[in-house]
Amino acid sequence: MTSYLVLTVIADDKPGLVESLAAVITENSGNWLESSMSQLAGKFAGILKISVGDSHLDQLELALEALGGLKLVIERVKTDETLGGPITVELNLMANDRPGIIREISRAVADLSVNVEKLTTSCSSAPMSGVDLFKATATLKVPPSLELSKLREELESLADDMIVEIDAS
Repeated sequence: MTSYLVLTVIADDKPGLVESLAAVITENSGNWLESSMSQLAGKFAGILKISVGDSHLDQLELALEALGGLKLVIERVKTDETLGGPITVELNLMANDRPGIIREISRAVADLSVNVEKLTTSCSSAPMSGVDLFKATATLKVPPSLELSKLREELESLADDMIVEIDAS
């Protein structure tokens, strides 16, 4: 059988860090399935999903834990079972930045039983006014019973300047 691991990694950013993770995974019969990684404030931050045969699972975990200089969390997860559940949608959102905007957005989607699968945010100056603009892109899992227009309305109601685009393709 196959087991799955989700790793979270934080370390001082340096060349070769991803390669050392990939080498340990490959040398211990693991398969790197998906990941998201960033460099923030001089730190490497990553999350990745690995598959590995059950006979190599303990060996891989020990090898990963032996890597030096990393803060590493290893979680065993169940296989990917899709049971006709939530619908995946992509959200693009823009508004004037303000304290608490992430909390407002996350509360609005949670109140609708929407799960945030992936979230990327940024702030930048608006070209003409110089006002700080908050931008977010997200992958959401939406219950099949929720109309996307309801999700859009709830998000747009958070602020007059909120621009929301939802793509369910």
